[in-house]
Amino acid sequence: MKRCAFLTMDSLEGFFAYDDLLFGPFSRHGWQVEQVSWRKPNVDWNQYDIVVVRSTWDYQTNAEAFITVLAQIDASTARLENSLRLIKWNISKDYLKDIQGQGISIVPTLWCQQFDAAKIAEAFKTFSTTELVIKPLISANADHTYRLSREKLLMQSQELAKAFATRPFMVQPFVPAIVEEGEYSLFYFGGRYSHCIIKMPKADDFRVQEEHGGTLKLVEPCEEMLTQGRHTMASLPDEALYARVDLVRFANEFVVMEIELIEPSLYFNMDPASPERFTAAFVERFGEG
Repeated sequence: MKRCAFLTMDSLEGFFAYDDLLFGPFSRHGWQVEQVSWRKPNVDWNQYDIVVVRSTWDYQTNAEAFITVLAQIDASTARLENSLRLIKWNISKDYLKDIQGQGISIVPTLWCQQFDAAKIAEAFKTFSTTELVIKPLISANADHTYRLSREKLLMQSQELAKAFATRPFMVQPFVPAIVEEGEYSLFYFGGRYSHCIIKMPKADDFRVQEEHGGTLKLVEPCEEMLTQGRHTMASLPDEALYARVDLVRFANEFVVMEIELIEPSLYFNMDPASPERFTAAFVERFGEG
């Protein structure tokens, strides 16, 4: 039986994780799965055939150390998935510039290196909006993500200056569809579409993650969403074992909010057949155990 490590964090307490739904399908195909924290010291990665990055939802607190661990895995005899090249490309949200350059629509964005409240205030006029969203280029779980009116920008300027003192960030108009319609996530295993969910924030919030009270529903995507998903997948610099494409309706089209290639929740709980589809894509790529 071959060995596969699912890279995770020290503790998943307070998080919703569904990768355990893969254990049975993997075992039936001869693969033994072990969950290993990326922070665990002195791991002999050579003992594994494959290491799959999964629920490493704290990597953003020390991205440099995280990449160092992934480079160690990549240098071992184990195969890292997704690839180190893909993860390095995806770890900073300025990859959105890359896909926009390939003709894929994204939410209009200002890219900032230093916090300047006056310049950020100008974005209300630039985007013709009454609310902005500010978030770091390297982030997860909506950490350090702010939804701001002009008044909140003034009130929270000191907090924002501290939060973004040493990290580059992005500024976007707030997209009303996130709270009015929801954010769609399309999942791809081995480059093939698997399933789609819609995520809705709780009342008086804009964060769609379950950890922040968001709700989920399995839905059938329309053809426009599937087309945008295909174009987005074709824009990636390397093949992906797994990918999540997050879409939202903006200016009468579906635009890409994010491409999740490092540690996306793949919501295997939402589609009973999705664990088998993921396993089939894995076995197709790496064979039976």
